[in-house]
Amino acid sequence: MSASSADAADEVEVVLVKAGRTKIRYRAALLADDGTRITVRAPWAGEGVRDFGFVRFEPGDVFTEHYWRDRWYAVKEVRAASGALKGWYCDVTRPAVRAGAELVVEDLDLDLWCSADGTDVRRLDEDEFAASGLARTDPEAASAALAALDELEALARGGGLSAPPA
Repeated sequence: MSASSADAADEVEVVLVKAGRTKIRYRAALLADDGTRITVRAPWAGEGVRDFGFVRFEPGDVFTEHYWRDRWYAVKEVRAASGALKGWYCDVTRPAVRAGAELVVEDLDLDLWCSADGTDVRRLDEDEFAASGLARTDPEAASAALAALDELEALARGGGLSAPPA
């Protein structure tokens, strides 16, 4: 399914689910949906500032988010209000599901950060992933999640996040 120029102006509601509960939902402009990859743009949806130590997400930041129906991750380009690239925040997720104006993504705890200059690539929340019990309750999903994190790290170290894979 290819998005026409009229469709590109539509909005979707991104619904991030974690451990069976909705973690956050927010409106985003639908930029493209080619049937495999869905690209949206949205302002920082969190409340106030979230300081990770290596990056701050704050009001005015803009996220261009790429989701796939056939991949176990999402790649989010993060820009400051000024337009300056901060980097890429990547979530390991089950493949995205879009039903009409709703885009549902299940977060599997693992994340990856890559700074704008590519010198800071870090795997995040591996402790949360281990504590989630996914390896015990759904070993196939846990294996896919770990493989996705490895793939994201390889993309980041190879400079491939600036043009997310098709």
